[in-house]
Amino acid sequence: MSWSTADIPDLTGKLALVTGATSGLGYETALELLRHGADVLVAARNPEKAAQAAQTLTQQAGRAPTVLELDLADLASVEKAAGEVIRSYDRLDLLINNAGVMAPPHRETIDGFELQIGTNHLGHFALTGRLMPVLVGGSRVVTVSSFMHKTVRGISEADLRRPAGSYRKWEAYGKSKLANLLFMLELDRRARAAGADLLSVGAHPGYASTHLQAAGPELAGNHRQARLWAAATRLIAQSAAAGAWPSLYAATYPGLRPGSFVGPGFFEYRGTPKVVLPTRTAQDAELARELWDWSVEATGVDPALTVLR
Repeated sequence: MSWSTADIPDLTGKLALVTGATSGLGYETALELLRHGADVLVAARNPEKAAQAAQTLTQQAGRAPTVLELDLADLASVEKAAGEVIRSYDRLDLLINNAGVMAPPHRETIDGFELQIGTNHLGHFALTGRLMPVLVGGSRVVTVSSFMHKTVRGISEADLRRPAGSYRKWEAYGKSKLANLLFMLELDRRARAAGADLLSVGAHPGYASTHLQAAGPELAGNHRQARLWAAATRLIAQSAAAGAWPSLYAATYPGLRPGSFVGPGFFEYRGTPKVVLPTRTAQDAELARELWDWSVEATGVDPALTVLR
């Protein structure tokens, strides 16, 4: 299949929210959406970085995004950001659940969850749930996962609050990315069961050159390892712009089937996007229902898909 960003349809009049849009995949996703006419909310934790990103996006796209302050590791921040969106807009056409952290030393969110599962999954679960009132009339939710979801065989409720003594950073990352897919597919099942006009799909970037690879070592204070990661990534990975293609395809391709998972075409490593298969574990409907219930209890948010009928 041949696809490029030139195939993205005109998005004039559409409103998109992209999490983690100050750099990397999120930035490139926001840039292309702006270039194709969408109004874009750039959601980010750091106001200074968000302002700088918004300025650069405006210069490159010729259109200005709107900055939305959002810390996915703080459920109060998620609630506040979603409330601002609901008060300001009557619909949200595209929600790109992109932001994430990868392989940091053991940390906890403001609410006491292991940082990776708390940010990558629970923050996006709560955000999506709180935005349900404006996800109407054919809206799409794109949840960004990783091929690293293939490295783990399951997830348990205990993983939400994994203590430092049993924490393994790459395993925790893989589980957070598995959680992304379990959530995406369960959201699709529930939307269809409720007769909701909502398309839930997923994407993964393959191996793309972003700051994410170096962020974990930087948090640990290992700046030498961070520099090595950054150098190796620049050498062998595809660009962040190419890494954003699966997300853009998932967000905009007409006729994409509900529950589709999009990744790079060349061994899911790099190249033009195509629909790929999640692991059998990611497709486990019972595990997905359990994760949903754990997430509702953890966040206090129960996504009400009935409002979308």
